[in-house]
Amino acid sequence: MADPEIKSYEPHHESQSAAVTESRPVRIVAMAVAFAFLAVFLLMPLIVVFHEALAKGVGAYTEALASSDTRSAIRLTLLVAAISVPLNLVFGISAAWAIAKFEFKGKAFLTTLIDLPFSVSPVISGLVYVLLFGAQGMLGEWLKAHGVVILFAVPGIVLATVFVTFPFVARELIPLMQEQGNGDEEAALSLGANGWQTFWFVTLPNIKWGLLYGVLLCNARAMGEFGAVSVVSGHI
Repeated sequence: MADPEIKSYEPHHESQSAAVTESRPVRIVAMAVAFAFLAVFLLMPLIVVFHEALAKGVGAYTEALASSDTRSAIRLTLLVAAISVPLNLVFGISAAWAIAKFEFKGKAFLTTLIDLPFSVSPVISGLVYVLLFGAQGMLGEWLKAHGVVILFAVPGIVLATVFVTFPFVARELIPLMQEQGNGDEEAALSLGANGWQTFWFVTLPNIKWGLLYGVLLCNARAMGEFGAVSVVSGHI
């Protein structure tokens, strides 16, 4: 007796995830708006800067660069950046490592403090240093009695620059370290590596590009900062 023919039917499901794209005119308008914003807010200020710098000719420009005041300003800018960027590098790595790899009391508070310079005007931060270290400030009399000069000098400029730039390295590393997790570090520790070996040979190679980007942003802000520096330096 022949077995009856068994037919199986599988339900046919149409794709529910059809790609949705904008029409060509919409894409063109969006791209035009984006390029227009870049031109107005990025390219035009740069063009104006170079136009004004070279308005009196290349000779006047090179003469201005060769003046003693310009050389002094450049040396001061490089000095402040050379001090503040390594300090923020150490702080940024330490803070990011602590926040991303460990659980401790005050973690949320530390994260909030790291974001504080983003919400405070640089001029206000410079004013805070004046209120602390100025002649009429909280520590002014003690500093004067001990011959310590902070305001209107390099230490004050460095302090103001460090404050406005210290979030950049940490803020680049924290999400990167959190995304990577602790798997690589735990594996290194299970194989006998100590804390420093784990950091140098496992953690640091994994964050090198984010660290480089954070350092570049920090250095750019340090060399371009004006508001807080102008306050603590007395516009000199």
